[in-house]
Amino acid sequence: MDDLDKKLNDVYPGRVVRKDLLHRIKKGTNVPSFVLEFLLAKYCASDDPDEIEAGIQAVFETLEKNYVRPDEANRAQSTVQQKGKHKFIDKVHVTYKEKEKRHWAEMENFGSRRIAIPEKFYRDNDRLLEGGIWAEVTVGHNDIDDDDYAFYIEDLRPIQLSKFDSDAFYAGREEFTRDEWMDALMRSIGLEPARMTSRLKFHYLARLFSFVEANYNFIELGPRGTGKSFVFSEFSPYATLVSQASTPTLFYNNARHKVGLVGFWDIVAFDEVARVKVKDKETVDILKNYMANGRFSRGVEVIANASLAFVGNIDYSIQQLVNSTQYDLFIPLPKEFDLAIMDRFFTYMPGWEIPKNSSEYLTGNYGFITDYLAEAFHLLAKQSRFDYVTKNCKFGSSIEGRDELAVKKTLAALLKLLHPAGEPTRKELEEYMAYALEGRRRVKEQLNKRKHDDEYARVNLSYFNDEGKEVIVWCPESKGVEATQKPTRQKLPGTPDIQPVENMREEVLVDDIKPEISAEIVSDKKPAQPELKEEHYTIFYGDTGHSYQSIFGKYLKGCKSIYIEDPYIRSQHQIQNLVRFSEMAAKVGSVKSIKLLTGSDSQYQQVEAEEKFTMLQESLQEYGIEFTWQFSDTVHDREVKLDNGWLIKVGRGFDIYQKPDNWFTIGSSDYNIRPCMETKVDVFRVES
Repeated sequence: MDDLDKKLNDVYPGRVVRKDLLHRIKKGTNVPSFVLEFLLAKYCASDDPDEIEAGIQAVFETLEKNYVRPDEANRAQSTVQQKGKHKFIDKVHVTYKEKEKRHWAEMENFGSRRIAIPEKFYRDNDRLLEGGIWAEVTVGHNDIDDDDYAFYIEDLRPIQLSKFDSDAFYAGREEFTRDEWMDALMRSIGLEPARMTSRLKFHYLARLFSFVEANYNFIELGPRGTGKSFVFSEFSPYATLVSQASTPTLFYNNARHKVGLVGFWDIVAFDEVARVKVKDKETVDILKNYMANGRFSRGVEVIANASLAFVGNIDYSIQQLVNSTQYDLFIPLPKEFDLAIMDRFFTYMPGWEIPKNSSEYLTGNYGFITDYLAEAFHLLAKQSRFDYVTKNCKFGSSIEGRDELAVKKTLAALLKLLHPAGEPTRKELEEYMAYALEGRRRVKEQLNKRKHDDEYARVNLSYFNDEGKEVIVWCPESKGVEATQKPTRQKLPGTPDIQPVENMREEVLVDDIKPEISAEIVSDKKPAQPELKEEHYTIFYGDTGHSYQSIFGKYLKGCKSIYIEDPYIRSQHQIQNLVRFSEMAAKVGSVKSIKLLTGSDSQYQQVEAEEKFTMLQESLQEYGIEFTWQFSDTVHDREVKLDNGWLIKVGRGFDIYQKPDNWFTIGSSDYNIRPCMETKVDVFRVES
C-alpha cells in the first residue's frame, strides 16, 4: 500500500476496497460493480494474501451458485421447484397491479414477473417500487395448486448500505489535501491517477457532475471505447441508462397516473444519443421545460430532481468539424434536438481527450466501495453550493442567459466533489471557474455556428481573477479556428458586412492559469493565427465531411498560382469536380492563375474536354483568374502545387466521391455529406 492507500484505510476503515480485485472478477461477469464490491467487502476484508485468494474464490463460487444470467432463467426456476427454495443475486422490482389490488415482484434475470412478496419488504424499501434494487433474494416455490403464482420471496437483503454516516464522511475528507482527494476519487472509479494529467482528472470528474448536482444537464461526445456510459450503468444504484425517449416513460404516464423515470432516479442517462428514438413531438417540448427548470406539466404539475446525461459517439475528425463552416460538434445529436435543447446543456465534456479503455490505466490500489461513494453522492445532490459560488465568483459580461446557471451549477458540482464540507483556496477556485467556463463555451460555440445571427455570438466567456483581471477561457480544439470563432453569417441583400458583437473587442495575451486549461488575460494584442502544419491522413470508404474546402481551403490563403497534375480530368464528372475546385479557389480572392496538366485516351476525348475547359476558362476570367491546360501522355501523379509553398497529394485526385444511387438523395449536390471512396491525403511544405 502507498501513503494514500494507508490514509484511506485509516480514515475510512471498511469503506474502501482494492480495485484490482474488482478488475479480476469483473472480466468474467457482467454483474454491476457495486454488486461485486459488496461481495468483495464480504469475503475479502483482509490484507493477508492467502485470505484474499480464498475470498476471491468464495466470490466466484457465490456468483456461480447464486447469480442468475438472463439465458439461465429456466434453469433457475427449475432449481427452486426441485429444492423448494434457493438464494439468488438479482435485481428486484415491485409493481402494484390495480385490477388485482395487490403487489407483485419481478426478478430481471430470474425471468418471472409474478412473484408474491410480503408487504414488509416494499414497505421498508421504497426503491423496490421506484425502479428496483439489487439484492440477495431467497425465492421459494409455491406448491398450492389453487394459487395463481409459482414463486414467492421468502427473504430479501438489499445490496446497498443500510445506513450512511454523513458526519464521518465529511470529517474524513478534512484529512486529505485537495489533490489527494481527487486521486482517491480517480481510484474509486478504478483508474490510476499517477498516469493522468490534471486536465484528464477533471474530465473524469465531469462524468460525476450529474451524480452530485440535481437537475444537471451533461453531454459527452467522443470516440468509441472510452467508457462514456460506464459510470451511469455500473457506478451507482441511483442511475439508470436508457436508449429511447417517450413522454410516458420519461415523464408522466397519463393512463396510469404515474411519474416516469425522472421521478425515481438521480440520473437518467441516454446511451448512444445519436440512436435515441424520440417517439413524439410532445416529448421534445416537455424535455425542454424539464431541462430548463426541473418541472413540467402534463395534466398535473410535476417537479423532479433527476439529472440528465447524454453520451454518444463522434465518427468525424474533431479538427475537421471545428474547421468546417457547415458542421459542428453537435453533429451526432438526433434531428429532434433543436437549438433550445442544446442551449440547456450545462457542460460539453470533450470525450475525444479521453484515452481508449486499457489495462494500463487501471489501478491496483484502494478506492472507495462504489456503493458507499454512491450514497455520499446521493446525499450531496440534495445540498446547494450556489450561495458560495455567487459570493466568491465574478464573471465577465459575455455570461448571459443560461450561461450563468450552467457555469454556477458546474462550479457547485466541482465543489461538492472536491470540497464536500470545506472551501477551496482562491487558486483552486480559479481553476474550477476556468474548467466550468470552458465546458459551457464549447456548447455556445456550436450554437453560434448553427444560428446565423448574433444571438450566441458572445462566446468569449470570462471570469475575474484574484488580481481583478478579466480572464477569457478558450476551448483548446477551436482556439484560433476562424470557422468556429467567426462563423459565416447569412445576410440580407444590400446589407453591409458587420462584425459579430463579440469580435468588435480585441484580445488577447496568453497567460495560462494552468497548462491544461486554455485561458487568456485580456489585453490590446490580437491573437496570432494558428500555424498551418503538414498533414497525413486517410479518408476511409463511406466517410463524409471531406469537402474540397476542408482538404484544400486553409492552404489556399495567400496563394496566387495553382498548378494541378492529374491524368484523369477528361470525362464529364471529372471536369465537374475541377469546376467545383475552381469555384472554391475563386472565393479565396487571391488566386490569379490555375494551370492544369492532364491526359487523354484519344484525340476525340481531348477535343471534347477542351470544349469544356474553354467554357471554364471564360467563366474564370470574370473573376480575374487565368485558366490554362495542357495534355501529356506521360503524366502519372496526382498533386496540387501552390505558389505559397504547399504541395497537396490526394491519391484519387479530385475524384474522391461515391456516385449516388440516384440524383434525388441527400449528398447528391452537397459534397460535405457525400460518402467518399478510400484515399490517402498528404500535405507537404516545399519550396515555393
